[in-house]
Amino acid sequence: MTPSNDSIDLIAARAELEGDRADVFDIREPHEHAHGVATGAVLLPMSQLGQRLGEIPTDASRPVLIICHTQNRSRMVVAALRDRGYLHARYVVGGMSMWAMQGWPMVKPD
Repeated sequence: MTPSNDSIDLIAARAELEGDRADVFDIREPHEHAHGVATGAVLLPMSQLGQRLGEIPTDASRPVLIICHTQNRSRMVVAALRDRGYLHARYVVGGMSMWAMQGWPMVKPD
């Protein structure tokens, strides 16, 4: 899948996260987080998004990257966020399933 203006490819997302140039939110549910998460990603399950929306930065100068398992949920969340004015939100193409397939670093959440 080719990245669009509402998405970011996996390699670029990793570079943004590791370079502290973006805020990354992992919207998978807790049982999915147990398999490992990207170091530095904020765990914000999709089921809690409504109550925790205030945790997503509104500063448009810093990208907000949303990641899930494959990109299906993150694409929907980004569409909803953009409707609320978060035009700096993007979903990560490939999600954590592709991250894991690459063998990239993952940690167990606390």
